[in-house]
Amino acid sequence: MTSTPDSKTPGSKTPGSKTSDSRTGLSRRLVLAGAAAVPLVAIRTGPARAAEFTYKLATGQSLTQPINARLEQACQRIREASGGRMELRFFPASQLGSDTDLITQVRTGGIEFLNIAGSVISTVASGAAITNVGFAFSDYEQVWRGVDGPVGQYVRSQIEKAGLLVAAKAADNSFRQITSAAKPIRTPEDLKGYRIRVPVAPIFTSLFSALGASPTSINFNELYTALQTRLVDGQENGLVAIDAGKLYEVQKYVSETNHIWDPFWIVANRRALTRLPEPLQEIVRREFDRAALEQREDVVRLSGTLKTQLTARGLVFEKADKEAFRRGLTQAGFYRDWKEKFGPEAWKALEAVTGGLA
Repeated sequence: MTSTPDSKTPGSKTPGSKTSDSRTGLSRRLVLAGAAAVPLVAIRTGPARAAEFTYKLATGQSLTQPINARLEQACQRIREASGGRMELRFFPASQLGSDTDLITQVRTGGIEFLNIAGSVISTVASGAAITNVGFAFSDYEQVWRGVDGPVGQYVRSQIEKAGLLVAAKAADNSFRQITSAAKPIRTPEDLKGYRIRVPVAPIFTSLFSALGASPTSINFNELYTALQTRLVDGQENGLVAIDAGKLYEVQKYVSETNHIWDPFWIVANRRALTRLPEPLQEIVRREFDRAALEQREDVVRLSGTLKTQLTARGLVFEKADKEAFRRGLTQAGFYRDWKEKFGPEAWKALEAVTGGLA
């Protein structure tokens, strides 16, 4: 978050992950959690000879987010598969800056690869926000059919126009829920005047403004403090991010809205990726694809248990009237306005998966 992690239990498993890797993923997360202030490469044994290509991979996600464990594994596999020709130094959890800092760095070549939420990359590639249309996707069957198909193709083209390349399949930043400290959010009326943190992304601000709230854009690495000091009343994120960011310590209620689904994209500096010989490019894309598919399954497993765990930590889960929220957005002109902003090509790709929205 943003993210940015910036989760609803997915409806089905994603092919491509091996059962034996689940234990590995858990152990990797323990390794990550103990290395919060140190680049993970610092605790690994380096290759016997100097790499021909030494690149950086950064994320803004909390250490316990599954994407970090899977990407750290991918870095090791890339080094091994390349015979030591390529070394990817891994810097998770905003070690190299906030989400907005990291976008600047990957565009200028300060880092070569970045895992970033779709909501955040939309600040430089506005079309990427098509996956963030409020209450568009009803379940994970629609999500993966769209993002692995026409919707994802459109997003990739928009990111390329911003000077970056997408280096892998999308991973799962999950369906997002609204949390609050003082009261549950069940209907649009509960959001009137409500100070809610959102990612640095215009479509999120637009959605909550249309519902009568007062959204404030704050980077994820500053979110806990903003909630603790009551700069904002609440926030919205997937359950994985809520747990990883320990937001249960400063929030009381979780409203199960599933109002937005957000992907993770691994984006690359164009010059850096194309500078790699074709065999190395193939290795990088293959291993990043594998990491994304395995992370999707990690989210399936985590989402099956997180509600129980977060309840035990004091969070109270509330049902939300999703149809009331969608009616509110329609009446406020949210869908009409964003259909016009995205244009017919993007909207057609989205509605081919979700059905009619506006």
